[in-house]
Amino acid sequence: MRSDRLVAVLLLLQRREQVTAAEVARELEVSERTARRDLDALATAGVPVYSVQGRGGGWRLVGGARTDLSGLTAGEARALFLVAGQASAATPAVRAALRKLVHALPEPFRVQAEAAASSLVMDPQRWGSSPVEHRPARFLDELQDAVIRGVQVRLGYVDGKGAESARTVHPLGIVAKGPSWYLVADTGAGRRTFRIDRVSSVDPTGDPARRPADFDLAASWREIADEVDRRRTPLEIQAVCAPDGMGLLRMMLGPRLVVGGSTTDGRVEVVIRGYNEYALAGELAGLVEWLDVTGPPGVRDRLASIGSALVERYG
Repeated sequence: MRSDRLVAVLLLLQRREQVTAAEVARELEVSERTARRDLDALATAGVPVYSVQGRGGGWRLVGGARTDLSGLTAGEARALFLVAGQASAATPAVRAALRKLVHALPEPFRVQAEAAASSLVMDPQRWGSSPVEHRPARFLDELQDAVIRGVQVRLGYVDGKGAESARTVHPLGIVAKGPSWYLVADTGAGRRTFRIDRVSSVDPTGDPARRPADFDLAASWREIADEVDRRRTPLEIQAVCAPDGMGLLRMMLGPRLVVGGSTTDGRVEVVIRGYNEYALAGELAGLVEWLDVTGPPGVRDRLASIGSALVERYG
């Protein structure tokens, strides 16, 4: 971590021309003593940095010296700042340090480095429980490059029914959902999601992509995932649950459970989504000790039928 800080200090000097130990400490979230040690370490390592004493003093680079971060190329800067993004496996401290470094990159690199840090979201929970065949996402690198560079692409795509089409899209971000990869993009028909293993060709046009100034990939994906979940589980039921059953209910249902307020007798109002009445009644039958389904009547009838069948067989 100290090497990360030393590079960060060097780039702060490069950007601000002069810094104090207090400013370095505040920027890198370390103590002033640590900041002074880091500044001294740069000088000891041969970096042309020196201190100016007295009022208005601080630390400067000799002659306004500049560094290109050991010859970092634009592509290397982008790769580095992928580590700073939400999808990174790096520790929060490393990601925080890299996000600070981006502000001190040379201007030509900065935009794409910032884009790289926000180009990817990881959503570990897969859709459904049945096994799905996943082909290699052949064009993942090309599509992420288009997201980072902010260019439109001519996309060949094969839908779930095998129909092939071609369209020009504005790439906005890449999402890993369980074992599948998705492209989030704007199109002439609005925002769309494409499964990358169904992409048959990618041809960057060179034209700038349309990207809303306030676009947030993580927030957009939450909206997309919620909408898909609602379509997959269109039925909603109302119920009340005893407080000591809420933990089991949350564990079983996950995002299909919406928790409301408390009733006068201390139970918790809930809304539960499911695929159909038969499937949902089967899921909830084992929770009868804690859960009272209040509607719709079809689910209650299914539960009563399951209860009668159980009594007949095991009573």
